[in-house]
Amino acid sequence: MIQPVNKDPLSLARKSTDATREDISVGQDLLDTLRAHEQECVGMAANMIGVHKRIIAVNADGQLLLMFNPEILRKSGRYQTEEGCLSLDGVRQTERFHSIKVRYLDTNFSVRIKTFTGWTAQIIQHEIDHCNGVLI
Repeated sequence: MIQPVNKDPLSLARKSTDATREDISVGQDLLDTLRAHEQECVGMAANMIGVHKRIIAVNADGQLLLMFNPEILRKSGRYQTEEGCLSLDGVRQTERFHSIKVRYLDTNFSVRIKTFTGWTAQIIQHEIDHCNGVLI
């Protein structure tokens, strides 16, 4: 179900807790909401729909990817960039990494470890920041 986008900085600055199997429906809501905003958004974290769980959805080269409890294991290729956010006005400078290795749980709660590069890596880093209460 499409959810309203949370634009409250105090709420967005709260750290999220680990997701459980009971949060699968939150993941579906996140995907639905991302699809509804696909013209202006390429990734979302659950706190952007008001749920403080470590769940992110990203458009990974045209495929929507849902990650539960994502964690960056390795990163390389530091660079500076500007990012905007559906939940916040304007753009801000931030540091990102060109390549990241991420461990996450898929929709079956099976462990996955995958390396992402470029634009997809940048999106994932932004959404993991949301899970950690970091506002970009």
